[in-house]
Amino acid sequence: MVEQLLADVCRASGLGAVSLRYFNAAGASLSGGIGESHDPETHLIPNVLKSAVGDGAPLKVFGADYQTPDGTCVRDYIHVDDLARAHLAALDFMDRETGFHAFNLGNGRGFSVLEVIRAAEKVTEREIDFNVAPRRTGDPAILVASSLRAADRLAWRPEFKNLETIIRSAWTWERNRGF
Repeated sequence: MVEQLLADVCRASGLGAVSLRYFNAAGASLSGGIGESHDPETHLIPNVLKSAVGDGAPLKVFGADYQTPDGTCVRDYIHVDDLARAHLAALDFMDRETGFHAFNLGNGRGFSVLEVIRAAEKVTEREIDFNVAPRRTGDPAILVASSLRAADRLAWRPEFKNLETIIRSAWTWERNRGF
């Protein structure tokens, strides 16, 4: 609805606006100084890392019976530094273009929940304890971005497409804050 409102305002006023549609923002600054922290934490990668240090109950994997290669949901994880670069590209774009424009921001590759767990085990060198729980209502089996329009119009492409790199940056930040 907000995108429709923005499009209407742009049409009526001649202004420009950009909507950036994040997929799963993940990771932390490569310097290890900035990262994410939510209470309660709902994002997979931070919860996997919490499980790696034994902080709380075993990780819950919601569903293992999806029509995916390993039965778990597949999602597109986009590094936060790539998102920051997309914001800069969008600002440059708005200097050149009017009207409303929406762009999906993802790395274009999906990783299953079990792939995230295995990559985190490799990065942390620790076993991740998890239990399979029932599916959450409404969760699609696969959700992966096409960022082709952002590549074409914003001249933006993600640099950090490797899952281990994304997880390693989050792990470094977590350890720096005393995880």
